Amino acid sequence: MEPRIHGAPYAEEPWHEIIPGLFMGGHFRNDGSGVLSPVVVADEFDVVVSMISLEGHGPPESVFHRVCHVPDGPLTAAEIATVLTMADVAADAIRAERRVLVRCRAGYNRSGLVVAQTLLLLGYALDDAIDLIRSRRSSFALHNPFFVDYLTTGLAQIRDE
Repeated sequence: MEPRIHGAPYAEEPWHEIIPGLFMGGHFRNDGSGVLSPVVVADEFDVVVSMISLEGHGPPESVFHRVCHVPDGPLTAAEIATVLTMADVAADAIRAERRVLVRCRAGYNRSGLVVAQTLLLLGYALDDAIDLIRSRRSSFALHNPFFVDYLTTGLAQIRDE
């Protein structure tokens, strides 16, 4: 049986490049034989933004690593502020031509929210950002309807309400 999360199959690749230097991935992947395998980050990236943190998944101490914990569901104003901060970190690193990985458990929703907001900060239109994420990572990316609604309304606006 293929490993799934919220009805979606885990990706077989640990991460995918969304735009040059900006990658989206998860802490777990389908190893191709239907087994859920951990994804361990070494020194492939200059910056790693983790929406969850799990022991043994890297990166090493030499890599700049920001960790935050937000649920894959409705978010509070404080959690939205955290997402905005993580997107700022990622966008600043991309502008500095650094390689960035944004990851969550499966690499679909929480990482997708941060990557989409990062793309908006870099000047992409919302529909283009969502299309890029879904075409480059997975059609299952951003399948959490709350997150698409948040992006459509504007994360900063929701945070300030």
